[in-house]
Amino acid sequence: MELLIVAGLTIVVAVSMAALFFSWQARQLLQQQIEGFRQSVSEQLFQVTSQVNLRLESVSHQVMQSQKSVGERLDNAARVVGEVQNSLGALGQASQRIFEIGKDIAGLQEILRSPKMRGGLGEYVLVDLLGQILPAEHFQAQYAFKTGHTVDAVIRLGGKMVPVDSKFPLENFRRMLDVSADEDRRPWRKKFFSDVKRHVDAIAGKYILPDEGTYDFALMFIPAENVYYECIIKEEKDDELALTDYCLKRRVIPVSPNSFYAYLQAILIGLKGFQIEENARLIMQNLARLQGDFGRFTEDFDVIGRHLSNAKGKYEDAGKRLERFQDKLLSIAEEKPSIVLEVTEPAGSAAEGPGKV
Repeated sequence: MELLIVAGLTIVVAVSMAALFFSWQARQLLQQQIEGFRQSVSEQLFQVTSQVNLRLESVSHQVMQSQKSVGERLDNAARVVGEVQNSLGALGQASQRIFEIGKDIAGLQEILRSPKMRGGLGEYVLVDLLGQILPAEHFQAQYAFKTGHTVDAVIRLGGKMVPVDSKFPLENFRRMLDVSADEDRRPWRKKFFSDVKRHVDAIAGKYILPDEGTYDFALMFIPAENVYYECIIKEEKDDELALTDYCLKRRVIPVSPNSFYAYLQAILIGLKGFQIEENARLIMQNLARLQGDFGRFTEDFDVIGRHLSNAKGKYEDAGKRLERFQDKLLSIAEEKPSIVLEVTEPAGSAAEGPGKV
């Protein structure tokens, strides 16, 4: 019985010791696993922290770039706003200037109501265009004919003159524009065309004077492009309003500032052609003169040649004579002279005795 108790105690002690041993090993193993897990968690936490720090730095950099971009955009927006404000100020000044120009135009319209002022303006524009393009010797303002009439300007071309007179039919033209309906506009249009035809007749009768050196046509200068447009380009082709045919029949050509500028350019090219022709004529005259001078020089040169040929012949003859003369001198120098002296006694000398010579 005691053996059983001792054996039981022994078994209990052994089991307890085994349990303690296994418990200690389990604790060691658990500690190792916990330590490994702690290290793994630390490493993962370090990696996560590094990644978070990198992400934070990237986010911070992006935020700074965004702030910088926003700042630049705000600066650009401020500059644009400033430029817009300046443009608005300039636009306000331009609007004020346009308003002032509108008042000036209104004043100009009041001035143009006077036919005399319109005539002066048209004449000024005409002479200014001529002075800008043509040389001064090829046009003349306010040219007076022998008939007593004075044209605004003449263009001198090819020994003759092209009369140019400024006309500005505006009253009925303005009344025609004030009417909106075509049926109401037609009577004023007829009156406006009648004014133009009257001006055409005046130019044809006063200024086309071939006996005074003009060509058989003239130019009617219309200073306003819109008036010229209504006269020529926008005319109605019927028996009453064929204004272009009427002008051509009367040999009067209407021109506006733009078309007259083109005509003057063509005339300028023609004048340059005339100048080239005149220069060619002068060159031919100078060549003919040089040819005459060359002919006279050739004659003088031939005379000098003949004189030189004669002088050369005389020189050669003189040289030959000099050689013969030299030969004679040499021959004389080489000969030995033999001189015989004969003594003659004078009469009555023998009585004096011999021995006297």
